[in-house]
Amino acid sequence: MTKSMNDIAKIFSALGHQSRLLIIKALAEKEHCVCELKEIVGSEMPTISKHLSVLKNANLVESRKQNNQVFYRIAYPCVLGFINCLEEK
Repeated sequence: MTKSMNDIAKIFSALGHQSRLLIIKALAEKEHCVCELKEIVGSEMPTISKHLSVLKNANLVESRKQNNQVFYRIAYPCVLGFINCLEEK
């Protein structure tokens, strides 16, 4: 299924915050729960949850529930290649 330009714009918009980029980079390594992402990003739980909501609404991350925790993983690993390309320049 091909993404519309609107969907792609939503993805770029979701990537437009440093904390969300840090989350994407962390999730590219392995899935994480919110508590782990809190430590990685250095923000409080409500802020991390808000960032994850933005990423999830753009379909950049997926989640699964295990007991009382929700684990997140990246839905499009190819996004990391784009981010890495920009970091190298």
